[in-house]
Amino acid sequence: MTAARTALVIGGGVAGPVVAMALQKAGISATVHEARTDPDEDLGAFLTLQVNGIAALRAIGAGEAVAGVGFATTSMSFRSGSGKVLGAVGTGEPLPDGTVGVTVARADLHRVLRAEAERRGLTVTYGKRLVEVREAPDGVTAVFADGTTATADILVGADGIRSRVRTAIDPNAPSARYVPVLNVGGFARVPDVDLPAGEFQMVFGKRAFFGYGPAPDGTVWWFANPPRRDEPAPGELAAMTTEQWRTWLLDLFADDRTPAARIVAATPGELRGWATYDMPPVPHWHRGRMVLVGDAAHATSPSSGQGASMAIEDAVELARCLRDHPDPETAFTAYVGLRRERVERVVAAGARSSNQKAAGPVGRVLRDLVLPIILRRAAGSGTGSLAWLHRYEIDWDAPVAAPVPA
Repeated sequence: MTAARTALVIGGGVAGPVVAMALQKAGISATVHEARTDPDEDLGAFLTLQVNGIAALRAIGAGEAVAGVGFATTSMSFRSGSGKVLGAVGTGEPLPDGTVGVTVARADLHRVLRAEAERRGLTVTYGKRLVEVREAPDGVTAVFADGTTATADILVGADGIRSRVRTAIDPNAPSARYVPVLNVGGFARVPDVDLPAGEFQMVFGKRAFFGYGPAPDGTVWWFANPPRRDEPAPGELAAMTTEQWRTWLLDLFADDRTPAARIVAATPGELRGWATYDMPPVPHWHRGRMVLVGDAAHATSPSSGQGASMAIEDAVELARCLRDHPDPETAFTAYVGLRRERVERVVAAGARSSNQKAAGPVGRVLRDLVLPIILRRAAGSGTGSLAWLHRYEIDWDAPVAAPVPA
């Protein structure tokens, strides 16, 4: 198989532009093809970009792109719905220069990563919904719904949880797995809610989970996870009105000793919710000239706080592998060897966190007894510590070893 010198990147969210930048640094020319027609479409409220994700961006010289977005978030404090303090945990040891993780609007993160890719001369095209992949001995062709095609040496699927590239690689690949909580969020000004800067408050309410934290301008950024055991039907959540969401949330938080109800009531504008998903283990991340990165390979529930950072790490590690192993099959195998164990551990941790949010009466009692112990361990340096999660630094200049034959 000939060496990869050109690449098609399918998906223009978080992973797509970073893949293209990393491949460019590795000497591979890449173009990004995004299905959405509007690059500024609002896709969810906000997310956390952890220090390991920022460190991965710095490995390809793109750390400055995110320096001006979002706000520093250094810790999370956990409480029960009765107000009982369960513990606190940091969001990762700061990088050597003091940089910490940030909370950022998803649309803003997409925007700055796309802008940095374009500043480097990379092309991002929109309205390119993938419908077919055609393979040949010397390349791979993407066929889009608008009738156009594009051909390159390799194709990278950065197309998210409902990836078309994943099914092109393996028609029997598992589908996304519903996580039994919904997600809704917003931004509000609530003058009588006093919050410490840099700290998110996480509340295991009696009937739903609620998280909230202060932006520097005084706005409260919040999200809620109403439990829902059965997966919503297509279009069901989109059909709910803002007032229906607000009424439901106010009822869910009415009995909690937290400001959740006041924050929801003070939130202006439209409220929209969505179902949450993760991915069970995907057996095949690559085949021939195709490979997966980010959510397409290993989506994790939002509870992990690591979805964006894992995608960025993937992008950089894949580029290193292709730089050092010209044969795509060898490079892809090395890449999976570097990434699978780590990301599947993150997915499992996110699933456990989501299930805690949807606990029943007995489960809530047990959770509130056990969680303080878990949080103390997570904040420490021994067994149970989260150091493995955040202290992941990629040395761009280090050679990638050849994969060991199976």
